[in-house]
Amino acid sequence: MSILAYGLNYRTASIELRERIALPEDIVADALYQVKRDVEGVSEAAIISTCNRTELYCALEPEAEPDLAHWLTRYRPVNYSELEDTTYLHWDQNAARHLMRVAAGLDSQVLGEPQIMGQVKTAYEVARGAGTLGPELNLLSQISLRTAKEVRTHTEIGRNPISVAYAAVSLAQQIFTDLKSKSALLLGAGEMISLVADHLSSQKIGRLAIANRTLVNAEILASKHGGHAMQLTDVAENLADFDVVISSTGSSLPVVGKGAVEAAIRLRRRRPMFMVDIAVPRDIEPEVGDLPDVFLYSIDDLTEIIEGNVQQRRKAAEDAERYVQQGSQLYLRERRVKKDQKLVRDFRDQAQALHREELGKALRDLEKGADAADVLERFGNNLTNKLLHAPTVALREASAQGRTDLLEYLRTLYQLDDTSSPAEDS
Repeated sequence: MSILAYGLNYRTASIELRERIALPEDIVADALYQVKRDVEGVSEAAIISTCNRTELYCALEPEAEPDLAHWLTRYRPVNYSELEDTTYLHWDQNAARHLMRVAAGLDSQVLGEPQIMGQVKTAYEVARGAGTLGPELNLLSQISLRTAKEVRTHTEIGRNPISVAYAAVSLAQQIFTDLKSKSALLLGAGEMISLVADHLSSQKIGRLAIANRTLVNAEILASKHGGHAMQLTDVAENLADFDVVISSTGSSLPVVGKGAVEAAIRLRRRRPMFMVDIAVPRDIEPEVGDLPDVFLYSIDDLTEIIEGNVQQRRKAAEDAERYVQQGSQLYLRERRVKKDQKLVRDFRDQAQALHREELGKALRDLEKGADAADVLERFGNNLTNKLLHAPTVALREASAQGRTDLLEYLRTLYQLDDTSSPAEDS
């Protein structure tokens, strides 16, 4: 059985092509069924489809030559010529190594991103639910996810934020160690603020409000996170209620002035306020940073933090690659063990059959009144001779052929001492 990883990602394909090939969650199960049914030789299948990659992992029958590209052109709106220079193939151990790098975030656009490991796990759970996950891909997924977890646990690959939204929330955590008891106000309702809202929600922020020029957009985003919506014009009178303020409105003029923040600090009885201005042009007047009890950061401040963290992650990635290498070796070893399990079972079954045969003879002799000690002696000798017959013949044949490698292996296997005794030397 062979393992194949086939797909494309942000390095090999444009976003326009990735969008057309990406598989929505609600059709992945059907796609798995289709690829197993329509592609010759495919016995197991799993699909990872995110904004940055679409990859098929397949277990194939021996000698199979799957045409996944043509299947993909039938299933998604894409031409064969578009796939020729944008897709990649990885086989067996290289496929395992690739999946481990993906799951660990080493192959991500944002190095070390934490979400991908969960996405890989979900992909294999979907395959299991669809009935396309068998023993081959199950082994691959288990060792890959275990390796990714070791990378997360033992390296610094995901410890430091390298996205603006994540960095903003991480800074808030440094100012307020327990965000569960804090309130946050987000100014704007675009993609960046949406990401910030996601990160704050994942940290269980106590209370969340969204302020936007267009109230309906604020209401849509706020409802997603169980928050409250308001218009930008209402921010000044409500500012004192919030410990964290993060802004990205796209306004050409500041929407929060020094006077409004100064008044809010007085109402807060000098409880600190953390503010991040992600916008360019800036949403918060720079002079706000001069106020006591206000921690104001700009996009440039975050960029400096992110650049430093990128370098740390790159250094951590070198350590992570060692875990991936170990994981791929473990996968190869486990596949070999699994492949030879039938041989092990046959070997043990043969020994058990010999045992039952000799035991039956011994019991019949005892029933006839034979001496128990003699019966046990014959039972032991006969069983030992039969068990050792095949290895003895193999040893003699190996010796006759000069197979020192086999002889050394058998000596190691049976833990035999090859040193001569003093009596033999004399």
